Amino acid sequence: MKSKSLLSLAFIICVYQTNAQQTQKPPLHGKNWMAVTGKPLAATAGSMIFQKGGNAVDAACAMLAATCTMWDVLSWGGETQALIYNPKTKKVIAINAMGVAPTGATVDFFKSKGYSFPPEYGPLAATTPGTVGGLCLMLSEYGTMSLKEVLTPAMQLAAGYPIEAQTANSMEKGKEMIKQWPYSKAVFMTHPGEKREAPEAGEIFVQKDLLATLTKLVEAEQKALKNKKNRKEAIMAAFDRFYKGDIADEFVRGSKEQGGLITKEDLARWKPVIEEPLHTNYKGIEVYKLQQWTQGPMLLQSLNILENFDLKSMGYNSSKYIHTLYQTLNLSFADRDFYYGDPNFPPEEPIKGLLSKAYAKERAKLIQFDRNDAKTAPGDPYPFEGKTNPYLGLLKQRESLMDTAAKSGTAVPKHDQTYNKTELNNTLAMVDEQYMDRLWRGTTSVEAADTSGWVVSITPSGGWLPACIAGHTGVGMSQRMQSFVLDPMIDPFNVVEPGKRPRVTLTPTLALKDNKPYLCFGVQGGDTQDQNLLQFFLNMVEFNMTVQQSTEAPNFNTNQLWLSLGGTKMEDRKPRPGNILLSNLTPVGVANDLKKMGYKVTTGERTSGPINAIFLDGKHKSLWGGSSNNGEDYGIGW
Repeated sequence: MKSKSLLSLAFIICVYQTNAQQTQKPPLHGKNWMAVTGKPLAATAGSMIFQKGGNAVDAACAMLAATCTMWDVLSWGGETQALIYNPKTKKVIAINAMGVAPTGATVDFFKSKGYSFPPEYGPLAATTPGTVGGLCLMLSEYGTMSLKEVLTPAMQLAAGYPIEAQTANSMEKGKEMIKQWPYSKAVFMTHPGEKREAPEAGEIFVQKDLLATLTKLVEAEQKALKNKKNRKEAIMAAFDRFYKGDIADEFVRGSKEQGGLITKEDLARWKPVIEEPLHTNYKGIEVYKLQQWTQGPMLLQSLNILENFDLKSMGYNSSKYIHTLYQTLNLSFADRDFYYGDPNFPPEEPIKGLLSKAYAKERAKLIQFDRNDAKTAPGDPYPFEGKTNPYLGLLKQRESLMDTAAKSGTAVPKHDQTYNKTELNNTLAMVDEQYMDRLWRGTTSVEAADTSGWVVSITPSGGWLPACIAGHTGVGMSQRMQSFVLDPMIDPFNVVEPGKRPRVTLTPTLALKDNKPYLCFGVQGGDTQDQNLLQFFLNMVEFNMTVQQSTEAPNFNTNQLWLSLGGTKMEDRKPRPGNILLSNLTPVGVANDLKKMGYKVTTGERTSGPINAIFLDGKHKSLWGGSSNNGEDYGIGW
């Protein structure tokens, strides 16, 4: 087995060095457009829109609608966040369609229930739904087609589609929780009372309530058009019916019946927002991420730190390279864990200081090349924006939390990822089938680009199985409340409060080179997302891999961070200093070097959720699509 792994690694390295095309999945090529997402049928939905003359925004909205309908570990009640390159203005804009904490969602409320964090599942885990609003905003502002045209593939899927084994098995495995919620039970348990109550793979899965909801949205748009409203106004009429009309009434009724907090006023007040993205320049490439209500800026921080090192000379996935990236991620995650939150609520995050090159240079000096720093702490970015840190006392108190950091476990949230824990000597292999299923699930990503220059990267999520459906809407509610904290010692910027957005892991990416679109990419996997996206990006920029090679390349995950998802106690979420997940293709010598530096090493066949990406080849004026060899993600190009 050892020799086979080493030969595999040697082959992979040879492939990357020669820039050949041998990969487990073939790269996608297109001249006119490219559509990549989490389900093949959803990618087909995008291609249908492209073939009808839609642009990349239209196609992305169709793929988003399809993935929600297919329960690709999200649903219509979840959240959507996107980056869009507008070729007309030559600018990148950000879409913030994250829901907010509802009325009554206070620290005192959750503590009175005995929680250390808001719950993982059920009605009390739900923020207000954001995906419907985000889709309507993107389509109305930047698309060209009607809501009816864009929703048609999703409506056809809701009327009945052959369900995949992955989703059907997730329903079966989660059925004890699903059966607690009457509306979820009615939708997902298609064979009640039988040994297998969930659908079988290939069974035509019908969602009558969801189809009725989508039909109502289209009806609202078509009625507005008949009343001489313009295209944008008509799409927003559908928005109003969902958030202020009869759909909202049923959503709130169904939520409250099952113990939820969301009110009609919460829905009516919520709106998606067009924002300025954050960005940094890495060796001439402008990399864009969403604001600090996501974890996205930590990738930008990591790139700023890594600029201070010659990564190429270290060698791809050498012990020094892995150690340097791990220590960099430690520094960025420590800042993320303490300083990130909703910028619309006080206190104001020190994001200018966090993203300054001077701050990154000082953080880089903390990296020790002989060992892992198990006590990496948040830095002090305030002086780098001319301010004094008001939290120095709190940071001192916080050190006690790190002294009792969790000593084992994985930083991967339950719904997102898993791996085989395999000792390097191959004498022991422990496989957790439930965790393995969760690797193949997870937040999805939607990537689209077209020949006219529109480029879209979306990382939607929320409402994953087992989901609580709100009444007869067919809409699964979000579980994103769990990303808030109740203790300001963990993150004073991310304490739960009604109307506030939680700091989420969801993190699409766009990159420009020579002022033109270069890459769009995203991945599922909770706290592992920007870890994996950072390595993907460096694979292309530093090691000259193709986009498909970069999606499949072996990487690592750090667990030295505070969990954003999963677990109900403080102990469940504490960092695991030095814990590292390596690909089982990693040479034994590299792993042994890392052990000597203080790392606790585990290995797995899969170390990343499916990475989806599009490379815009300026030299040849073509599009390259990539989708990693994990999960069902794939795409279509033309």
